[in-house]
Amino acid sequence: MHFAYILESEKDGKRYIGSTSNLYQRLAFHNAGKNTSTKYRTPLKIIFSKQFADKKSATVYER
Repeated sequence: MHFAYILESEKDGKRYIGSTSNLYQRLAFHNAGKNTSTKYRTPLKIIFSKQFADKKSATVYER
């Protein structure tokens, strides 16, 4: 199971789009400042997610 997701910064309102197999673990990764694209935008919250059966489908939807 994979997800496409949109995160929104509670700090500046900017959004980040991604895909992952573990949505809440990925959110924790972003909020820990371990992603360079979102490092200075924490805290982030999930504003959208969609579940897919496979990684390719999630990645295509993300793009």
